[in-house]
Amino acid sequence: MLKIEKISCSLDNTLILKDVDFKVNRGDFLGIVGPNGSGKTTLLRAVSGILPLIKGKVYLEGEDVSQMDKKKIAKKIAMVPQNTFINFPFTAMEVVMMGRNPYLGRFEREGRKDLDKAKESMILTKTWGLRNRKVTKISGGELQRVIIAQALAQDTQILFLDEPTAHLDINHELEILSLITRLNREKLLTVVLVTHNLNLAARYCRKLILLKKGEIYARGEVEDILTPENIKSVFHIRALVKKHPLTGSIYTLPIYFNGKNKTAKGKIHLICGGGSGSSLLRRLWESGFEVTTGVLNVLDADFETATLLNIPTVGEAPFSPITSESYQKNVEMMEGSKVVILTEVPFGEGNLLNLRAVEQALKEGMKVIVINKIPVQERDYTKGKATRIFEDLRKDGAKLVKNEEEAISLIENEL
Repeated sequence: MLKIEKISCSLDNTLILKDVDFKVNRGDFLGIVGPNGSGKTTLLRAVSGILPLIKGKVYLEGEDVSQMDKKKIAKKIAMVPQNTFINFPFTAMEVVMMGRNPYLGRFEREGRKDLDKAKESMILTKTWGLRNRKVTKISGGELQRVIIAQALAQDTQILFLDEPTAHLDINHELEILSLITRLNREKLLTVVLVTHNLNLAARYCRKLILLKKGEIYARGEVEDILTPENIKSVFHIRALVKKHPLTGSIYTLPIYFNGKNKTAKGKIHLICGGGSGSSLLRRLWESGFEVTTGVLNVLDADFETATLLNIPTVGEAPFSPITSESYQKNVEMMEGSKVVILTEVPFGEGNLLNLRAVEQALKEGMKVIVINKIPVQERDYTKGKATRIFEDLRKDGAKLVKNEEEAISLIENEL
């Protein structure tokens, strides 16, 4: 339905879009994502013929959009803009009826078909109860739903949505996007959604275009586009990408870093597991320490954190005991560490060798800090073996602390 051929567009003599090229087929639900200033809104306005191009062509069902009558375009493409300001006290019904203007002659009044279409759209968007209210007297979220109703009343084959849920509460956000999804599937309404919300795009879109500085950085299936690598490159943040157990769609969990990780404070080795070290790993990494970790199962939360931060670790197969080979790698990885930290790990027979590694660290003269807010006896599932090793660690000079704050304060003093 839409063919965009290497378009470029500028605003105030600044190049915003450069050689953007893609197609939209009938029934697509395409998401356009990217950081602020990447050209998302400009792209919609250029494709719909609102902004002139300095290069390239846009074809709507084979016709050059730049040569098409505006009313003809409006019969095929409806747009919900990012921000709508209406200062005149129109009623909500009057605003929705404006969506029928492309079908009316110069002095023609709305007929029964137009009224029915407007009513249908307002019922779908749950704005029928607002029909006699002045839009200057309703909330921003209510106005946004009225504008979406106007776009649906326009009865087009293509719907452009530019941050359509920006002013909606979470309930109406889900209702509106679920409605758009249903129209997309049942009536083959072609949808192009611009959003900065990656989780929203992942849940509702089937394909994505990722913009970076006015150019297409990546395009394709959602799971191929929303990867930690792409997110880091375009948004300059690290993120976990998971599949939601209920919706089946992927979701992202961005993690902010201050960008000051300089490995100049010395090396610290963590023995952790079960999520007990994730927060400390991040804090030490951000503080500028060189961090490594002991043996972790590859499905462990701490393993995921270490991987996300590019922290060297010794990985073990899921649900498998630590092998002698992994133990030896752990000991080798500890070499050069000024401090070894043992977090509040539950101990079973499978990970007891991690405790033995801490013993080895003490023997080699390394400083050992043990976080023990939860007494080891409550985390010992080895019939007392872990507790006995733990007591030996304390006798041999390991320093016990109650929490991460105490551990970090002690580290700062030691290093």
